[in-house]
Amino acid sequence: MITDLLSRHAAKSPNALCIVTREREYTYAEIYSAARRFATRLANEGVGRGSHVVLLASNGAAYIVAWLGICFQGAVAVTLNNQLIAEGLRYSLDQCDCSVLVVDMEWENSRAAHLDERQLGLPRLLIENDEAFFQCLDQFAEANPVVVPSSAPCTIMYTSGTTGLPKGVVNCHNAYIATGLATVEALHITPRDRVLVFLPLFHVNPQMYGVMSILTVGAALIVLARFSVTDFFDDAKRLGATGCTFVGTVLSILVARYEAERRDHGIRFFFGGGAPKPVWQAVEKRFGITVYEAYGMTEVGGWTAANTVDEYRFGSCGKPRSDLELRVVDAYDRTLPPGQPGEIVVRPRGPDTILLGYYNKPELMLESCRNLWFHSGDLGALDEDGYLFYLGRKKELIRKSGEMISPVEIETVLRRMPAVADCAVVAVPDSVAGDEIKAVIVAKSALDADTVHAFLLDKLARFMLPRYVEFIAAIPKTETEKIQRNKLQYLDSRVYDLKHGSWITSA
Repeated sequence: MITDLLSRHAAKSPNALCIVTREREYTYAEIYSAARRFATRLANEGVGRGSHVVLLASNGAAYIVAWLGICFQGAVAVTLNNQLIAEGLRYSLDQCDCSVLVVDMEWENSRAAHLDERQLGLPRLLIENDEAFFQCLDQFAEANPVVVPSSAPCTIMYTSGTTGLPKGVVNCHNAYIATGLATVEALHITPRDRVLVFLPLFHVNPQMYGVMSILTVGAALIVLARFSVTDFFDDAKRLGATGCTFVGTVLSILVARYEAERRDHGIRFFFGGGAPKPVWQAVEKRFGITVYEAYGMTEVGGWTAANTVDEYRFGSCGKPRSDLELRVVDAYDRTLPPGQPGEIVVRPRGPDTILLGYYNKPELMLESCRNLWFHSGDLGALDEDGYLFYLGRKKELIRKSGEMISPVEIETVLRRMPAVADCAVVAVPDSVAGDEIKAVIVAKSALDADTVHAFLLDKLARFMLPRYVEFIAAIPKTETEKIQRNKLQYLDSRVYDLKHGSWITSA
């Protein structure tokens, strides 16, 4: 179990730092005790082995304690995006069959009203803030851990689908432990390291790259509430960061903000995915930080291939993990030779290393695992030495600032607008966000971009709101009525930019 790692370090090095925030530091003994006390609190609400508990909260020490407390109860943590609202939120809560919600004050005040009558009846355990949360736990005894096998589910994380509603990816304890080991080996992480995370803790990136790497070796995790380009290096220096996880957007912002060298820090690595080559080069040259570009998915071990301290090739996503097999195949699943692009497929060398399945959607798991390989839907190529080069998405998901967004979800909401006859949502390249969102609309009555934005504002999470809007006479489609999205992925004078409140002036 994941919690076995915490228990081991709490016994061996109780005073070693485990979690560091801007406000205070927490030892392994403190986190271990608090997580067991939270397990008792969960037990009082009827949570036990196999129960599903939803986490809807911002980053903090309390989030990690709650997650580990769920594990101590032998339960499953459903780590939902805390920005979800309206139908997206209600659907995920129903689909995951949760029995208890763990929420923070910000969520309670801003999003609890989006729950339906049944969901409002579920117990909600409140995280007021880190300090209050830890003080509250003092009244509970430390629970005896509920033991489950390493093959038992420990999390459900929702990822967007290209043809419908989000899918709940079920991962087991062993998958987390395997990724922690692989990350430590890749980056040579030691107990002296402090790994900084600022990406939302409901993401696979901070969970598997960050939390699991520090639990594997007894290092410390620095948890920031959010990314701040202004404070990043000052925080890293003050809190003693030696490494950091990332998505490409963050590195692009740092490079844009700091044009001169900035080396007054102790960070030796960035680990993540999506760094454009010029940004990658600039980070290493200006900041003296090695970028370890990786390729991965929530479904397939969090990360599947990566550059490592021992094997590194600029521009690539590195080589596959030793516990996973990776191939590039054609449309008939035949292995392609080096240099030839095709779909990236993956399978584990041992059991319980990738997802157990999609929660309550076995047909989707069967579809994804054609010919005994998990099909990523992403395009890539392997070179002669086995380094993977990522070439884009076969699927139509939009990857905006690290968020995976289904255009279908946005289109479904747009079509409820009385003035919308038809619509399509597409990604357009953006130097900072990776992708930005464009809504293309066929209107059946007078309609403008601001009205569209106002309609969506209380129906979609903010990261799902389109930046661009275009009105056209008809959506291009194939003979089988599939949207030809590639014909819509442009910016010209027909497109309105909501961010700047103006029409695009140049292509």
